[in-house]
Amino acid sequence: MNLFTEDILEQAALSWFESLGYSVIFGPDIAHDGQSPERGNYGEVILEARLHDALMRINKKVPSSAIDDAIRRILITESPSLIINNRSFHKMITDGIDVQYNRPDGTVKTDKVYLFDFENPDNNDWAVINQFTVIENSINRRPDIIIFLNGIPLVLFELKSASNEETDIQKAFHQIETYIKEISSIFIYNSFCVISDGLLAKAGTMTSNFERFMSWRTEDGDSILSMDEPQLETLIKGIFDKRRFLDIIKNFILFQDDSGTVTKILAGYHQYHAVNKAIDNTDKALGAKIDRRIGIVWHTQGSGKSLTMVFYAAKAVQAFGNPTIIVLTDRNDLDDQLYGTFAKSEAILRQTPRQAATRGKLRELLKVDSGGIIFTTIQKFSPFEEEDSFPLLTDRKNVIVIADEAHRSQYGFQAEITKNKKSDVTDVKYGYAKHMRDALPNASFIGFTGTPVDLEDRSTPAVFGDYIDIYDMTRSVEDKSTVKIYYESRIIKLAIKDSASDLLDDEFDDITEYQEESYRDKLKSRWGRLEAVVGAESRVRELASDIVNHYETREKIIYGKAMIVVMSRRIAVELYNEIIKLRPDWHSADDREGRIKVVMTGSASDKSEWQQHVRNKKGREDLAKRMKDVNDPLKIVIVRDMWLTGFDVPSMDTMYIDKPMRGHSLMQAIARVNRVFKDKKGGLIVDYLGIAEFLKRALSQYTETDRDTAGIDIAQVLAVFSEKYEVVKEMLHRFDYSLFMKGTPAERMQTIITGMNFVMGLGSVREKEFLKTVMELEKAQSLCATTDEARGLALEIGFFRAIKANIMKIRQENIFRKTGKTREDIEAAVNQLVSKSIISEEVIDVFEALNMEKPEMSILSDEFLDEVRNIKYKNLAAELLKRLIEGKIKVMARKQLVESKKFSEMLKEALNRYTNQAITNIEIIEELIKMARDMESSMRRGVDLGLSEDELAFYDALCVNDAAVKVMGDEILKKIAHDLADSIRKSITIDWKLKESVRARMRTTIKGLLRKYGYPPDQQDAAVKTVMEQAELMCENESYEIEEGFGLGMVAE
Repeated sequence: MNLFTEDILEQAALSWFESLGYSVIFGPDIAHDGQSPERGNYGEVILEARLHDALMRINKKVPSSAIDDAIRRILITESPSLIINNRSFHKMITDGIDVQYNRPDGTVKTDKVYLFDFENPDNNDWAVINQFTVIENSINRRPDIIIFLNGIPLVLFELKSASNEETDIQKAFHQIETYIKEISSIFIYNSFCVISDGLLAKAGTMTSNFERFMSWRTEDGDSILSMDEPQLETLIKGIFDKRRFLDIIKNFILFQDDSGTVTKILAGYHQYHAVNKAIDNTDKALGAKIDRRIGIVWHTQGSGKSLTMVFYAAKAVQAFGNPTIIVLTDRNDLDDQLYGTFAKSEAILRQTPRQAATRGKLRELLKVDSGGIIFTTIQKFSPFEEEDSFPLLTDRKNVIVIADEAHRSQYGFQAEITKNKKSDVTDVKYGYAKHMRDALPNASFIGFTGTPVDLEDRSTPAVFGDYIDIYDMTRSVEDKSTVKIYYESRIIKLAIKDSASDLLDDEFDDITEYQEESYRDKLKSRWGRLEAVVGAESRVRELASDIVNHYETREKIIYGKAMIVVMSRRIAVELYNEIIKLRPDWHSADDREGRIKVVMTGSASDKSEWQQHVRNKKGREDLAKRMKDVNDPLKIVIVRDMWLTGFDVPSMDTMYIDKPMRGHSLMQAIARVNRVFKDKKGGLIVDYLGIAEFLKRALSQYTETDRDTAGIDIAQVLAVFSEKYEVVKEMLHRFDYSLFMKGTPAERMQTIITGMNFVMGLGSVREKEFLKTVMELEKAQSLCATTDEARGLALEIGFFRAIKANIMKIRQENIFRKTGKTREDIEAAVNQLVSKSIISEEVIDVFEALNMEKPEMSILSDEFLDEVRNIKYKNLAAELLKRLIEGKIKVMARKQLVESKKFSEMLKEALNRYTNQAITNIEIIEELIKMARDMESSMRRGVDLGLSEDELAFYDALCVNDAAVKVMGDEILKKIAHDLADSIRKSITIDWKLKESVRARMRTTIKGLLRKYGYPPDQQDAAVKTVMEQAELMCENESYEIEEGFGLGMVAE
């Protein structure tokens, strides 16, 4: 019996709604030809009788004639545009409908008719109707479930069977798209839609693409559902609780109008609950006599923090009698970006936000008794030169200050003693927090941040309070609000004697604020020295070449845009010049054309060769639009500071960093690549300057789970890539596909066909395993495509992918739902990978970058280990040693079971202590060097003992038990090992693994030899088990050599 049919899923959903107090109605029963008709025909989507009764009940003081007028307004559309009509109806939901009617004395009264009773949920008519047929333009459609509130269809559900491989949640989304086109009348009133296959459940609006349909993983905002649990029940109970649903449709849906394009947005569960927690805290702060700190909302970058601020401001306007809201940032470009988000959302805010461009304008805008949403930068809360302190602007209590990125040093209260430039006297200067308090002594303060407050930061909590809500990177990635961020080190050496880490200070402006001029000059000199080295002509040329090769290689695997971050405007311009020397066609003097641009500010006094890159605000906005347009040829931008925060380009998947960065600035910058976009697997950070240590420090402020989600070393991805490649290779080890690697196009095509037949002949279980593993290999390849290993295997992996694609066609698998790609896309990708034009240039190799020769895995000499010990980059040295020892263990594991296990455990334990910071990078290097030497000694023991490699392996297996060693002694154990190796080698056949009789004979041989030499009886069972495992390992190696000798690896079918 199938327990997950659409019908069973539908009935389960109806039961959950019934438990919430909804009336459950079968659609055909209320049709015009049903048992209890409530519709005149199948074209009517509003249940007018229910609507009329509800409006009369809710608006008791309004006469019936005015109610009828309001209903006519609801039924009549004003525009040919569906989204415009939907926006107009949503305004009716939130603001009511203006009506006029005659009083008994003949005067005309203007009044409001409200569609829903938001204060008393049970005063509304709640119904959930399944199988509600709609006929429009002769097209008959029947959505699974529709939620009617007061007779109005507000939410549409489309359900798919979780057990049917041909349908999934994306199919439900496409069904919604069809409904919007074919029965659009029901979407005039739609607040949002829900799609589910029983396991997954997501909500989104009529303008949301599939990626923006989001999970709702909580009922109460505190307990978060695991991603492994079915989501539909939690979504229904989390959204459709009566009071919560009314809150959502009134306060958590907004429309944004961007140059004529209207987008409808539904808040995510993290935004909804964070805003309501913040509103509760605000209520307490506004009524407090002393502590007017509201708190801090930490929602990771890319998860919709700006919109969360909009929803908060909108609800605060209504909840607290139209307070004055001041939105603070610390940079003009951030002020512009955030203001733009609010300005596009002014309908939900019920007013037009204003920007205070100057200190004077700020003071002017605050001369009001209430109301207003004012945008300004924190720096405008500084006194004029002639003022000793910042003046009082208002002592009203109905003022709320919202600070974006509420962790900057500027928000401090501290006083600094500085020397006056015009005299020898000292001045006292305060942080902007004190000036804000002077200007707004009774205001309440709330902070929003995309990165956590530093554990040592005391000024931020002093201004804003404690955390209100946390939505970390891990949960954001799980919810698919953002994607994972991966890290790749491609350090280009600096020609400088000083340690680079000694020069990587905090951002210059942050460090030098309020410092003495002599100290500022000293810091400028140090920063300038680093800038000169990083920007050396030869280094910039090398950087340009590597970025071009890296980006082009990556672009062949996955579509994406990129950002290059550099130290200075000079380097930005020179890097641009070097890149266009390599790729002249990327350049265009016209800002409307070209594939690469520099984004920076400047002035007329800048060098003439810089002027083409200096643009005004409008010019930068035009470039931003080009960058955000996925169809625009602009793919790469070079920046110094611009666009590193608050700039969202979902298609951007690579950031090249060649600038010292740390802390919040680093985390905000790398989050530019974590936005969700189509089949984007992750964002990649490419490090050219060695910021790994600073990334690690920044992550130490995050939740424990986040440290596993962000900054994932590309080495980890490469390990997965290698593992999956070996698995696929093993599956095809009896199939010769050499003609694909070096044959003609016709031979390649024939090899794909025979390869497909070979895989399908492995049986259904192995076939599915092949398809799954190749898919995992593809994902890993897309994230490490620029490494030597991945580049070297690109053609071969193209062959694997081609087999997979053809098998999926034959089996009629629904490839579209799994990848979101058309067949043409897949064919193009395969052709791209198998073509002769695969890039073959070498990328930077770790050993080469460190001027070291690659060692053989089997020989880790003392000279090589000493060379590793002296590497300047200790983290890199530790990683390099780890990889080499892991490779050595893999080699050892092929023949020496006991010793490989011992060293594997030693490596794991050492790395755990290093990861947990119990030992330093220098200490781990010494431990790994010692381990490498011990492994070399271990593998040379056979010579000293007079044993062959196989005999040594059996000797180690017998020596696992200390008691047996004491009883037997070395010489007898060596004799047993010699006889075991000899006997088992004679027992080996090609099919030993398949024939239990052969394996039984091996066990008998082992037991006989142990008894012959008097091995302790109480230890024999354990010894037999260990020796048998070693014997099987020996057989695998021996039989593999036999197969190779007979050419079995060349068999195609």
